[in-house]
Amino acid sequence: MSHTGKTPEAKAGQRVALIMAGTGVLWVLATALASEYDWPTRVIALFDLAALAGFGFALFKTYQLWRARQKDKG
Repeated sequence: MSHTGKTPEAKAGQRVALIMAGTGVLWVLATALASEYDWPTRVIALFDLAALAGFGFALFKTYQLWRARQKDKG
């Protein structure tokens, strides 16, 4: 296996990292804006659920990547 970062697994890992980082940044930004502008609780809950979905999707993609690497070993 090449360690140059050009493999499909490496690119998939980078995408997962970007999804996690982007979700976290957007969630913190939405929380800060909600606090600053006194948004209703329903709007805050909507952003919380969106962040939960983003992190859940990243976890699912991480699991898929891990399974693909396990299949390559055997």
